[in-house]
Amino acid sequence: MTGVITDRSGDAVPVPRTPAPGPEAGPARVDVDLWQFRTDHVTEDDLDPSELDAEERVRLAAPLRVADRLLYGAGHIALRRLLAPRLGVAPAEVAYRREPCPGCGALHGRPAVAGVPGAPHFSLSHSGGVVLIGIAARPVGVDVEAFPRVDAVHEVTKVLHPGERDEIAGAGYAPEAFARVWCRKEAYLKGLGIGVARSLDKDYLGERDPSALPGGWDVRGVPTADGHAAAVAVRGTLGLLRTSWLPASFVTAGAAGGPA
Repeated sequence: MTGVITDRSGDAVPVPRTPAPGPEAGPARVDVDLWQFRTDHVTEDDLDPSELDAEERVRLAAPLRVADRLLYGAGHIALRRLLAPRLGVAPAEVAYRREPCPGCGALHGRPAVAGVPGAPHFSLSHSGGVVLIGIAARPVGVDVEAFPRVDAVHEVTKVLHPGERDEIAGAGYAPEAFARVWCRKEAYLKGLGIGVARSLDKDYLGERDPSALPGGWDVRGVPTADGHAAAVAVRGTLGLLRTSWLPASFVTAGAAGGPA
């Protein structure tokens, strides 16, 4: 049985706790720490890009909308600050690599920590002012999405798995129902390391038929902010799922050294 621990938005920054092994938490189960925060009260001037690597700084300087730059910068700074204490390094010293793509074998698959044997796996997503980060001992994928427009729901639903199309149609093409299914699919594809390069009608990631889900993965919806849906996918069987809200100050300049 999966345990879920949720901290309310605005609580003091919690420290993830891993339970002692027991009859329901054997070696096959994978605990996942999820961290969420909102960027509503953060500006670009609050961020310290010196913690980012050269590639991240180039992307941060790209001609994006201010909201998109803020989400990207805050998300990547938060990820570094969450990984750093686990790796015993400063946030700026966290180095990344790309794993082989499961589709073609080229090195553009799932991002991973470079040069640290046994380093934790991670996944990052952001949408509509919300950032979601997942960290686990096995491959993990997360996704958060703001509810889309109704016209986008109808358009994208056409290319999904038949079972997913039926679920969304049965819910009257409600943006919330679509977003829940889409997040589950994105989380799984990010966990695989292939993303939407894999045909969107190939895998069933809906909510109605757990027996039809891809083998070897556990996929769950995640509580998140109003107007959004979120999900996590982990290779193996999910053990303890701890989802915590970080204060906006966690990503501001001079705030490095947050929760371990």
